[in-house]
Amino acid sequence: MSTVVLVPCDPLSDADALVAFLGSNEFPFHVVPRPSEAEARAVVDGGRFWSDDSLGFWIEIDGERAGVVVLEELADVAAGGSPLFDLRLAATHRGRGLGVLVVRALTTLVFTRFPTVTRVEGQTREDNVAMRRTFVRAGFVKEAHYREAWPTGDAGRKASIAYGILRRDWETGTTTPVLWDDPEP
Repeated sequence: MSTVVLVPCDPLSDADALVAFLGSNEFPFHVVPRPSEAEARAVVDGGRFWSDDSLGFWIEIDGERAGVVVLEELADVAAGGSPLFDLRLAATHRGRGLGVLVVRALTTLVFTRFPTVTRVEGQTREDNVAMRRTFVRAGFVKEAHYREAWPTGDAGRKASIAYGILRRDWETGTTTPVLWDDPEP
């Protein structure tokens, strides 16, 4: 089995490597699927990977850099908020089941590093079936289906689907289902 290590991104030494990674990979299910070098530089220089609200990590799989993941909305954690994450694997590492290992490693990192966090959330587009399966295999539960909420690069819109995992489910290895039934009108 592959080993996943999440290594904090360093603003002094990783900026150019992050720009190169973002600019040399296509991320077909993101709003900007293939950022230009200028777009990637603006994101990196804007603090996307190291700010009061976000924290980025290199994803190393078996000692090789395979992608990046960013924890978001960290400024809200102290007030009881739930962090979200943005996961980007290099094209060469997709389709091998590694996403489950990465999401599990990230979940463990969040719950051990932030002891007051009670849940972690992630979102993906409705047509990103591989990521949807990854969430479920990693113990996350579908919590929301936002119709036409995710803009696409071709001016279209897709549904955004939110998944979450509760600390207690992570600790016990169980899954607490969502009660979907609405009350009678």
